[in-house]
Amino acid sequence: MNQHMRTEPVPFVDLAAQRRRLGTSIDDAVSRVLTHCQFINGPEVAALEAALAKFSGAKHVVSCASGTDALLMVLMAKNVGPGDAVLCPSFTVCATGEAVALTGATPVFVDVIESTFNMDPASLTRGIATARQRGLKPKAVIPVDLFGQPADHDAIADIAEAEGLLVLDDAAQGFGASYKGRKVGTFGLATATSFFPAKPLGCFGDGGAIFTDDDALAETLRSIRVHGQGSDKYDNVRLGLTGRLDTMQAAILLEKLKIFEDEIAARNAVAERYARGLGNLVTVPRTAAGCSSIWACYTIRLPKGTDRNAFADSLKAQGIPTAIYYGKSMHQQTAYRDFPVAEGGLPASESLSTDVISLPVHAYLDEPTQARVIQAVRNALQA
Repeated sequence: MNQHMRTEPVPFVDLAAQRRRLGTSIDDAVSRVLTHCQFINGPEVAALEAALAKFSGAKHVVSCASGTDALLMVLMAKNVGPGDAVLCPSFTVCATGEAVALTGATPVFVDVIESTFNMDPASLTRGIATARQRGLKPKAVIPVDLFGQPADHDAIADIAEAEGLLVLDDAAQGFGASYKGRKVGTFGLATATSFFPAKPLGCFGDGGAIFTDDDALAETLRSIRVHGQGSDKYDNVRLGLTGRLDTMQAAILLEKLKIFEDEIAARNAVAERYARGLGNLVTVPRTAAGCSSIWACYTIRLPKGTDRNAFADSLKAQGIPTAIYYGKSMHQQTAYRDFPVAEGGLPASESLSTDVISLPVHAYLDEPTQARVIQAVRNALQA
């Protein structure tokens, strides 16, 4: 029995444990949708948007089909397109730069700060200069709240204001965190988030949302979400998407939002245990002063010279899954390597891509299981 306990695989994200905790509430919520049959724009969609606005402090919430659509819809609403430059960190999910490229604008990649994984304001300034040298018009900046920790929003806002850029916060991994006492969802012109199932607040499929205090932007986004429709649904007034969040996902998210604060606290306890257990062995992530993280990922940096693949294999043999976010920064990927990078290059992004690895983290990672993960890391590094 003990041997079995020691080798039973540890879930990377434990959706089953969360499902058990929620009991029949999710089933009941889905059942209500199956009964009323309003699968698109049912009452749960408006209820979710209101609940998310209350949670975040944003005036408007426009739910949508994915985190990528959330980014794309804001860029479309602000007429970002060919000839425009949008500054993005390179060390992030491809969706950040992808949304920019889909509008016809040019993503210009900037570096991150190694200690926080988030956009480096100094590299942002250099990236803006690079964009202008290329004959592009710097139009927007998309800071990313990576792995659950907010970017340095004050520093980025100051640069954006001085340079006339709009700020679109990519909080796909950061919704629920706070920066200097303000919740994510209240920075810049708008904030985009994702409800992909593995996210701290995730649905059972794809989903996303946009947060803004701008009345006109919210109205435009609601039009873009449905093919750009105007007051007459057969007279579309702009180009749009099929960008809606379906009612079933909204119903699921409403139930999950009720336990979200509690889960964030549990994630923070897990992160603290990792920091205590691994801080003397690997570079553990630290939150910047005045910030809180939701620990969407727990990403460590391995000591120089460690064989990352062998390390992952060693953990896997002990029933511990790992993941690498991101083995290639965006400017190193085939689809994006011809786009401009900030002057001075992106050494931090390239360095991180060689030595980061993420460990299991979720609200239901109990102490004995986490002790197993910590011990497996120790064993792998001592091997």
